[in-house]
Amino acid sequence: MSKILVTGSLGQIGSELVPALQKKVGKDNVVGLDIREPKEDIGPFVNQNTTEREGLKAVLKDNDITQIYHLCSILSAKGELRPWQAWHVNMDSMRNVLALAVDMDIKKIFWPSSIAVFGPTSPRNNTPQKTIIEPTTMYGVTKMAGEGLCNYYFHKYGMDIRSLRYPGLISYKAPPGGGTTDYAVAVFYEALKSKNYSCFVSKDTVLPMMYMDDAIRGTLELMEADKSKLSVKTSYNMSALSFSAEDLTKEIQKHVPDLKVTYEPDERQKIADSWPQVIDDSRARKDWDWKHEFDLPKLTKVMLEKLGEKFAKEKS
Repeated sequence: MSKILVTGSLGQIGSELVPALQKKVGKDNVVGLDIREPKEDIGPFVNQNTTEREGLKAVLKDNDITQIYHLCSILSAKGELRPWQAWHVNMDSMRNVLALAVDMDIKKIFWPSSIAVFGPTSPRNNTPQKTIIEPTTMYGVTKMAGEGLCNYYFHKYGMDIRSLRYPGLISYKAPPGGGTTDYAVAVFYEALKSKNYSCFVSKDTVLPMMYMDDAIRGTLELMEADKSKLSVKTSYNMSALSFSAEDLTKEIQKHVPDLKVTYEPDERQKIADSWPQVIDDSRARKDWDWKHEFDLPKLTKVMLEKLGEKFAKEKS
């Protein structure tokens, strides 16, 4: 049975990936790791900074870890405020994970890339799997470097590192975490709390998005896929839907008619404008049969229902 370590386990992805993994391999076989403490029992958990190599080594050894999902990172907008901290956290932690995995013979790793790996010179529509990659954010630079490391460790050490270029992820379980696409989460919160939201990108800003359930399922499907069928050793393009900020507002207003949204682009608009609008993920669909399930109406309905339940529970 695999003993799995999930770094960044309290983040947006980790908070939903951990229970999904626990359902597959058992609660005791999934160890969460974060620099924060959980507010409730989430199973085995370690408070540890992944940039501290010896501490991470002890976690891997003490828990007999055989597989790692390395999720911890500083995201795009926050990364621009503290670029060298983003480099330190994102790259030094990845270096530690990969180096220790080699030393401890841990062969299988998942690491998330992002659409931030692309830049203004990449095609913005139907962005192909292989294309020009010239990111203009530190977050994107770390993703570009990370993809190179995935490829390097595969060829040099034979490691089975699997990765996805996540689009913007929408979830009700974790609050917005400092990403440029997080307006698409924040607007749902304010639709139910204040019915007023000031959006930090323009109404016609189109970006690739995905509901978290699709992202988690796709991640697990990739990790379970036949290794011989996987042709991408950097990171797979992964997509579901693309919509503008105004498209999302109008869909939410079908359920919350008195929602008022204003558009006041800030420094994050420049980041959004450097990213693709539509992603070509045909390689993922061919290699491991990736398919998304949530369209915009379904995503909107579920988000409002689940957030409503969450807020009601918090008040009780």
